[in-house]
Formats: sequence, structure tokens, C-alpha cells
Amino acid sequence: MKLDILAFGAHPDDVELGCAATIAKEISEGKKVGIVDLTRGELGTRGSAELRDKEASIAADILGVSVRENLGFADSFFKNDKEHQLEIIKMIRKYQPEIVLCNAIDDRHIDHPKGSQLVSDACFLSGLLKIVTELDGVQQEKWRPKQVYHYIQWKNIEPDFVVNVTGFMDKKISSVMAYSSQFFDPKSNEPETPITSKNFTDSIEYRARDLGRLIGVDFAEGFTSERYVAVENLSKLI
Repeated sequence: MKLDILAFGAHPDDVELGCAATIAKEISEGKKVGIVDLTRGELGTRGSAELRDKEASIAADILGVSVRENLGFADSFFKNDKEHQLEIIKMIRKYQPEIVLCNAIDDRHIDHPKGSQLVSDACFLSGLLKIVTELDGVQQEKWRPKQVYHYIQWKNIEPDFVVNVTGFMDKKISSVMAYSSQFFDPKSNEPETPITSKNFTDSIEYRARDLGRLIGVDFAEGFTSERYVAVENLSKLI
């Protein structure tokens, strides 16, 4: 299956928090989108790997993605090395996306910038002919995505561009809240974390509102780019 967009996240829920509204919009316009989670989030304070597997499946159904896979890397302990790069290269060559979305370039959780650089490096390496990979016993063809974009997470990174996601925030919020073990629940007796507060849940909407305000729409999601963002002509700008 060839995808238009392949979104990577260090943990289940990273993609939803970072760019779910953009994904939902692209799918509504006929694009094929997939998600690859690097880890199962097994070191999260709340929940379990098994529960997060179920939550990730529900979130994928809400967004309508074509495929979701989990590479099973060790939460917090995976490395940007040859072994891990090759596994990501296999995913890139398998789905041949034009665009890859991945974690924030800098963030509070160490896995986010680490995963960001790992995926970015793998995107480049995936285009090298002499790196040989096989999937299900078949040698894969080289493939390099045209663009690698990084969504924004905990830190307020200045975006290089923003996407108007007005009309898709409800689907984003629904996909995030599919991870019921991870976010605000006044009835929960589990330990509190920075992402279990109501303030954090509210921030999902107010960040999107603020980015939207800056471009004259209701909601937007921001991204950073590894190279200049080009437009066909000035009339394509909002």
C-alpha cells in the first residue's frame, strides 16, 4: 500500500496530540495516511502497553487512517543507531510516503527529539541504493520522502508554517481522548503527571486557537520544516 503521508510518533498518542487535525483534514481530501508508533509507551506512569495498544487502535479508527503499526522499540531507551534506523527504513520503503511527519525537534520528553532525529535520518538513508533491506523475504526498493515535517508538542516551538484545521478539531480531540488512561479524569486515583491536568487538555484547543488567530482562521496546527517551504505562486497563500 502506497501512502501519501506517514506519521511517526515515539509513543502512541504523540501523533494525535501533534497533528491529528491535519491528518483528519488530509484524509477528508482523499489522501492515504498511516501511523507508525516507535514504542508502546510502556513506561508511562498511567495505563499499560496492552491498554495503550487498544487506545491506539480506537484513535486510528476515529481518524480513519489506512494503517497503524508499532515497531516495539524500548520506551525511553531506543537509540538513533543502525539497528533502529533500518527498522524505520523498512517502513518508509514499505509505504513509500511523499510526506513524513514526525516528533518535535526539541521537547520535554527525551524520546521526542530523539525520535525526531531518528526518523529524519532514516528518511535520508532510505534513499540510498546500497542500503539493502528486506520485508517478508522480498528486497525493498529505495525510497526517500519529498518532505519531512515535525509537529509541535510540549514546548511552544516557533512553526515554519501552519495548517488551517478549522472543522477538524473535534476529530482531533476525540482521537486524543481515546487515550483515556493518559489524560485528565477527575475520577482517576492514579498518580498525576504533567499531561493528566485539565490545563494540559485545555491547551490542545487553546494552542490551536492561537495559531489559528494568527492566520485569521479558527484553528491551526504548526510544523517545522527541514528545508524551505515553497509555494507555487502567491495566490496559494491564505
